[in-house]
Amino acid sequence: MSDPVKPDDDFEEVLRYLKESRGFDFTGYKRTSLMRRVRHRMSQVGIDGHVDYIDHLQVNADEFNALFNTILINVTGFFRDTEAWDYLRDEVLSALLVERAPDDPIRVWSAGCASGEEAYSLAMVLAEVLGPERFRQRVKIYATDVDEEALAHARHAVYAERELTGVPPDMLAKYFEQHNGRYAFRKDLRRCVIFGRNDLVQDAPISRIDLLVCRNTLMYFNQETQTRILGRFHFALMPRGVLFLGKAEMLLSHSRTFDPIDLKRRIFRKTVTGIGGGTHFVTQAFVQDRRIDVGGLDQLREHAFSASPVAQVVVTGDDVLALANRQAESMFGLTVKDIGRPLRDLDLSYRPVELRGYVEQSRVERRALRIKEVEWSRSPGESLWFEVHLNPLVGGDNKILGVSIVFHDVTSARRLLDDLEYANRQLESAYEELQSTNEELETTNEELQSTVEELETTNEELQSTNEELETMNEELQSTNDELQTINDTLRERTQELDQVNDFLESILTSLRAGVVVLDLQLRVIAWNRGAEDLWGVRRDEAEGQHLFNLDIGLPVADLRQVVRQALSDASFLTEVKLEAVNRKGRGVVVRVVCSSLRSNLGKPNGAILVMEQND
Repeated sequence: MSDPVKPDDDFEEVLRYLKESRGFDFTGYKRTSLMRRVRHRMSQVGIDGHVDYIDHLQVNADEFNALFNTILINVTGFFRDTEAWDYLRDEVLSALLVERAPDDPIRVWSAGCASGEEAYSLAMVLAEVLGPERFRQRVKIYATDVDEEALAHARHAVYAERELTGVPPDMLAKYFEQHNGRYAFRKDLRRCVIFGRNDLVQDAPISRIDLLVCRNTLMYFNQETQTRILGRFHFALMPRGVLFLGKAEMLLSHSRTFDPIDLKRRIFRKTVTGIGGGTHFVTQAFVQDRRIDVGGLDQLREHAFSASPVAQVVVTGDDVLALANRQAESMFGLTVKDIGRPLRDLDLSYRPVELRGYVEQSRVERRALRIKEVEWSRSPGESLWFEVHLNPLVGGDNKILGVSIVFHDVTSARRLLDDLEYANRQLESAYEELQSTNEELETTNEELQSTVEELETTNEELQSTNEELETMNEELQSTNDELQTINDTLRERTQELDQVNDFLESILTSLRAGVVVLDLQLRVIAWNRGAEDLWGVRRDEAEGQHLFNLDIGLPVADLRQVVRQALSDASFLTEVKLEAVNRKGRGVVVRVVCSSLRSNLGKPNGAILVMEQND
């Protein structure tokens, strides 16, 4: 549904100024709420016009912070911008994990974490993707902020129910424990989230980060400081690391350091300069550029490749098997007839590991890949372990000639490592049991001695306590009788008040005309259903608000004089007709009757506005 607010050129100029001066685009926000929040901030600094407010921004740099806080009010919390978080979980994290070995650590930095909601959102997303056990083994989340009070709240990890509205019910039950109406994040996962103070402008960045989340924080800095911070983020991230920004942060001026993965959701990847990450191969032209002519060089290459003790094959850029040495032929049952066949037609393409996806990745990304811990059951009871290296072969014209695939047999090392790990676990288990038994014996002896002394003391205390309880019981009985009498009186008063409130509510609800009741400070204290139908503003949105701050189609400023008279004269009553725009956006004429709200003493206690739309 389109925004019903008419375009305001001066207001649009404010948005353009924010975009040009600070690089943050708020044009995607709904104009109704955005204009209301900007006007609210303008009223706080005593400015009426948008042009004057731009002048105020130009000479007061601190005003940007106050304005951004006003615009972004009530948007912090768990999983804010749910669509972006879903994309991060389903698309980005899965790709990031594929690029890393199964046991590689995952390091995450939540910069500007405030009270911890986004840090724990990251923990839940990663635990969902990896599983809680693998999450505890592999993931470290470093959450930083400059606000020590907010960090203390984040470390406590306890939130009220209203703060968890963004958490899906299944995740709330899975990751939070309820205590006395509040919810605490799971302790076993909380240990993987490390909070600390870090000033993005002055302190050194955390290094070797795979995923960096900094949402709606850069907007508090000018462009020069943003550039410095983004340079530190680029340093902090691993090659192909991911940067996740907030909705209003565009990063348009940093295309040389970050490439967009999804610009709409503000997810970027660190730009890595150069090709192949330092992995290059000797080309024919390089080998022949020698001062000494080596005869039979092609034959030497062929025999050296064939005699290599490590199994190795080469596929062309079209995924055709071009070369296979003797070790590869013996290991995988290849023959001369297999040379020239597509890789997909060979058992080697999927055994001992699915190769085609890695070959394509190495060729497209032009970088070496390493596949660890590949297990191959060549025959029943016989398992071999490989570490597979894939290297792109780049020609003199910088074109990809093919991919070299080397199978390093690490079976012996793997078995030795398994034996050592097993022996180490056995020793650790025996040592822990011995140490635990010794500690338990010492603790038991101390507890027995302490228990004897405590029992003697407790017996004396119980005799004294019993006497005190008897006295307290008599006092409590007397107090209980008094409280029962007070409770009965309060119950009767409550019933009477409920009846009066229901009667007043039924009167306001039954009136078809819009009825608005104001206090002496012009705050709305009653807003009936007729007013809701007429102006499209709910009761909970209107009550407590200043009349002249309401965003409705009635020109409330024209009522200023009559309302002031009603507040000063207890007998005041008048009627005015105003041109307005109802909740459907249609122009109407509204008859407004304004009278004073009199107290029991006959003094003005507020004002009553009765509004009816003329047909």
